[in-house]
Amino acid sequence: MTRRIFAALALALAITMVGSAALASNVHFKGKSGPTFRDNGLTLTATGALTGLGNGDVTVTINADGQPIATCTNPSGANQPPGQNPAKATFSGSVVIDASLIKNGNVAFSVTTVAPKTPIPGAPDCPNSRWTETIVDVVFSSPSLTVSQGGAVVLSYP
Repeated sequence: MTRRIFAALALALAITMVGSAALASNVHFKGKSGPTFRDNGLTLTATGALTGLGNGDVTVTINADGQPIATCTNPSGANQPPGQNPAKATFSGSVVIDASLIKNGNVAFSVTTVAPKTPIPGAPDCPNSRWTETIVDVVFSSPSLTVSQGGAVVLSYP
């Protein structure tokens, strides 16, 4: 009976050790620099490389504050007076990286925010709703990244 209990405990310990080896232990950006951010006009892209990952899909999420810049065009299309810009908003995007792409705990990533809807329905920042309000740029600030693996956050930036 004692042998069976010992064997069961040893098996449970072995399973725990193998299971924990598959988890990320010290995820960080590869090299000395963090991610690179690129302003694409209406979207923001972050690229970089991660190391220290375990086995399992990885989700990289980008968030950034943004101030949309808009133009108002009258119904004839001939006039674009300066108008009010839409309120600041938070822009987000995410990408799931399949576990098969992780090699020796390393993977490169690229993630982009979702572009704002434009033209803006009802043109709320223009003289009236017959005008067309079009977002032509977003000024991004305070970008951040979250990396998750196995349902847990393994890295936050900054």
